[in-house]
Amino acid sequence: MEWLNYHHLYYFWTVAREGGIAAASRKLHVGRPSISMQLKDLESFVGAPLFTRRGRYLELTETGKLVHGYAEDIFRTGRELIDAVRGRENGRPLLFRVGIADVMAKLVAFRLLEPALDLDEQLSLECREGEPTQLFSELAVHNLDLVLSDIPLAPGLDVKAYNHVMGESTTALFAAPELARQLKRKFPSSLDGAQFLMPSESSAIRRQLEFWLEEHNLRPVIAGEFEDSALMKVFGQAGRGVFPAPTVVKDQIIKKYGVRMVGEIEQVKERFYAISPERKIKHPAVARIVESAKEGLFRNTKGARDAS
Repeated sequence: MEWLNYHHLYYFWTVAREGGIAAASRKLHVGRPSISMQLKDLESFVGAPLFTRRGRYLELTETGKLVHGYAEDIFRTGRELIDAVRGRENGRPLLFRVGIADVMAKLVAFRLLEPALDLDEQLSLECREGEPTQLFSELAVHNLDLVLSDIPLAPGLDVKAYNHVMGESTTALFAAPELARQLKRKFPSSLDGAQFLMPSESSAIRRQLEFWLEEHNLRPVIAGEFEDSALMKVFGQAGRGVFPAPTVVKDQIIKKYGVRMVGEIEQVKERFYAISPERKIKHPAVARIVESAKEGLFRNTKGARDAS
């Protein structure tokens, strides 16, 4: 039987957590050459590189991400073991790691996660943002328990996971108060030549918006394109253009950003998905979120208003 050297694994785990060999060296009070040697030994054992260099930084390879996920579990269990044998209370909260697509409205993400926050069990929530394909890869190696996205997992991707439709919303356009007053009068024709803030190409509604504008013969000036939906709203708040967002959270957007609604586009609809790594869901927080879809996506509006 082959035995894993946990000393090597611990050095690898620390390098991944600290972001590089130099930082890990300071953390462990061990010389860099010794850490590099330990990493090489572990890579030789697993038979594949664990890191790849991007300029001055180290990034985990796909194998590295897989090993790192297991290392997280191993050392978390080790800490719990020490607590147990020393007679300490092991009141650790349930870890819940969620990936959120960067183009998804943060108010929508909060509303999707909100049912899990009401569990009787104490929860430790970790939220990570990124492109959906990147998050799906993290899900595949069990670094995430759930991904929230505006696009489903495509059948062609080599990821074993399952799509759960949480709901959908029409799209509304918003702008700073003065600009909104100007554009609202003759909406939608007023959008022709207006400053427009667009979600990035990776957004599910981008193509729908472009088709709708084309269908109505409207040529707005694209003043900016954004992967981060919150940043797009900040630019809109500053009067830099009109921006789209799900109509279902319009009240919260108006309150949070001090903007006004210009108009609603019923033909442009955004659908929201929760993607889990297993069909038979075991994680109680994931189960609660998926179950909440049967009760209605935005059943608790008070919580979202308070969070704004």
